[in-house]
Amino acid sequence: MDFITKIKERAKKDKRAIVLPESYEIRNLKAADAALKEGLADIILVGNKEKIAAVAPECDLSKAIFIDPENYDRMDEVVNTLVDIRKSKGITAEDAKKMLEDPLFFGVMLVKLGVADGMVSGAIHATANVLRPALQILKTDPSADLVSAFFMMVCPDKTYGADGVFLFADCGLNQNPTSAELAGIAASSAKSFETFVDAEAKIAMLSHSSKGSAKHADVDKVVEGVRIAKEKYPDLKVDGELQLDAAIVPEIGSQKAPDSSVAGKANVLVFPDLDAGNIGYKLVQRLAGAEAYGPILQGIAKPVNDLSRGCSAEDIVGVIAITAIQAQMQK
Repeated sequence: MDFITKIKERAKKDKRAIVLPESYEIRNLKAADAALKEGLADIILVGNKEKIAAVAPECDLSKAIFIDPENYDRMDEVVNTLVDIRKSKGITAEDAKKMLEDPLFFGVMLVKLGVADGMVSGAIHATANVLRPALQILKTDPSADLVSAFFMMVCPDKTYGADGVFLFADCGLNQNPTSAELAGIAASSAKSFETFVDAEAKIAMLSHSSKGSAKHADVDKVVEGVRIAKEKYPDLKVDGELQLDAAIVPEIGSQKAPDSSVAGKANVLVFPDLDAGNIGYKLVQRLAGAEAYGPILQGIAKPVNDLSRGCSAEDIVGVIAITAIQAQMQK
């Protein structure tokens, strides 16, 4: 059974309610149709039922839950709760109503109130627009150092990683993480990997250098990140700095880092900055034909996940299932 099939089976066993606030967008509606047919989650769509249905008459949305903010019987509660959450910013009820005209803010409020267990968005919104309401309303998980983003990469060639499965981080959020932030990303990524994959996380902190083969401030940052991670999270199996080949190819790992318990065996790859992470996942996706699920956000108090604006309906279905698993783990 492949990675996403296993995730879907887990989602089906304990169904959660997932809100898709981009409910007038065709890929989201095709994904809603598919997720409902597969029984992956209860799907909440935001907006006018008739207008949504008119966008995709070929989709069967009869089992979806439609919530129209203009006719929602709990709207006063939504507004008052948002005012209370943002009271330090001095917002009024009118301010809150204006904010809730944005379906992403409304969707996150449904998660906050427990109407939905998680949210998936980003097919037509930038990451910043998805993340803003999540951080303002749900806030950071107290157990996480920071919010970061990862991709689950499923490679057709199963030679490396956990039977071809990797977690790549951070590929979507933190532009140039500090050493301490790299350590936090490593810790969150290990937890996320072990949530989705039946294997121990083996984390490589990547660089253009392996164990001192190059000298540069960028290398020093990664070396310090590894030191902090080992000190702060002693149970993590983490090592670096490692070049990509030393991280995942056993023969090269044993040559370049013979004393490492991670080199040549890594399944979680922590990139030194967002440029490397974003380029890296897209190279593997496009040139190696890997399935890329994400960007999945980690470190938020409740599951809110972003989508690549180039995603397909099938990609959205996968992220719905992953979000459902995250919601299960929080119960």
